[in-house]
Amino acid sequence: MAKNCWEIKNCGRITGGAKAAELGVCVVYPDHGRDCWAVAGTLCGGQVQGTEAEKLGNCRNCEFYKKVMMGEL
Repeated sequence: MAKNCWEIKNCGRITGGAKAAELGVCVVYPDHGRDCWAVAGTLCGGQVQGTEAEKLGNCRNCEFYKKVMMGEL
């Protein structure tokens, strides 16, 4: 079954999540959990990321990204 990034990364940034009050609800929730790398302004490694072009290099090192690209998730 396909999973979303917040289910794998356990970021707590979904509505009602553990970190939603502190960090806000993630810009990818609830519609882009399978392609978070394509959305500007996501939080990765504790820092807000830029546009898709700016962050794609970092995303390519992400285990979630790799597993989705390989069809494992």
